[in-house]
Formats: sequence, C-alpha cells, structure tokens
Amino acid sequence: ESEKAQTQHLKLYSYWRSSCSFRVRIALNLKRLKYEYVAVNIVKGEQFHPEFVKLNPISYVPVLVDGDLVLADSFAIIMYLEEKYPQCPLLRGDIRKRAINYQAANIVCSNIQPLQNIGVLKFVEEKISPEDKLTWAKYHIEKGFTALEKLLKDHAGRYATGDEVSLADLFIAPQAYAAITKFEVDMTQFPLLSRLYEAYMELPAFQDAMPEKQPDYKSP
Repeated sequence: ESEKAQTQHLKLYSYWRSSCSFRVRIALNLKRLKYEYVAVNIVKGEQFHPEFVKLNPISYVPVLVDGDLVLADSFAIIMYLEEKYPQCPLLRGDIRKRAINYQAANIVCSNIQPLQNIGVLKFVEEKISPEDKLTWAKYHIEKGFTALEKLLKDHAGRYATGDEVSLADLFIAPQAYAAITKFEVDMTQFPLLSRLYEAYMELPAFQDAMPEKQPDYKSP
C-alpha cells in the first residue's frame, strides 16, 4: 500500500486557534501524513451542531477520521498515529524516557489546557468577573510551566527529552504559543521552555501547524 493510499482517507476536524488541534497537526506533519482539513468554528458554537456531536459527544476539537474510525481527544489521536504510522517515532528510548514524555504531556493536557479553554474562560467571565478571566488562565499556565521546568531540567537536550522531537514537544509547543500570543505570560520566568519554543519554531512540521497557517485562520 502506497503512502498516498494509506493516508488519503485521513480527515481532521480542527479549529485554527485550538491548541489541542495544533498538537495533532504537528504529529500529522512530522509523520508526513496528508489529510483533509475540516474547520469547526468553536467561537461560533459549531462544535455543538448535531452532526459534530455525533462525531464527538463531548463537543471538542480535534476529531480524526481514518477510514471508518472516528477518534476524538488529542492524546488518543496522537497515540493512535504513533502506533499506526511508525515513521518519525514520537516515543523513543527506554521506558523511563517514555514515562517522562507521558508526564510532561499530561501536565499540559490535564493541568493547563482544560483550565484555560474557551468554555472554562467563558464560565469564569460570566460567573465571577471578566477581569478575572486572564488572571485565572495565567495562574494555571504558570503553575504548569513551573512544573515542566523542574521536570525537564535533567532530561532536555535540543528538545524536551533529548535531541530528537518527542511526544512532550507536541504538547509544549502549542501551550507556549498560547501563553505568548493570547495570555500575556512573561516567558522570561521559564528559560528552558523559552529555549525549546525557539527550537520548535525552526522546524517545518511545527511552522506548518501554526494557527496562522490554517485555512480557517482569522486575524484576532
């Protein structure tokens, strides 16, 4: 089966500014997988349309469709791509190195991103106050980034856990992008993450996954 035949059925439901979609776009790019981009405008509430809820009952992007498989949740999607498409592996090395990657990825996807996503910030704005929205987001991002700095200090090379891109990098890059461009986080507090982010920005797979490169991008 040719690479084109293998991948022509991949479809990604994405939103340009979604950091969870951003992670998956990086994985697809690193593995050189062609895919159809289907934009879901989560600001306009398109994730709640009945046809999208059928794909993902929790109404989040991204969703990956691979033939007859429909898979939601960025972590699940990336692990599926890792197992099905072995080119450019994201989990190298021994079991300890893999464990550090899982921990770093989970700091982002469990302890940072869910607390600053659009639904939570809207709730904070409406139930508490609009002024507290940014304070809330920055607090949780900085708490998570502090943990990542400590976790990775003994493992990082050019990238998060060595000199090759790994799973952790796919989660750190979009979160750092959001911290810098959307949440006004002072990244001088996080020298390791700042250095990693600069390294990511030199890689075509990361550059092409950037929000402003997506077909549904709208200048904020």
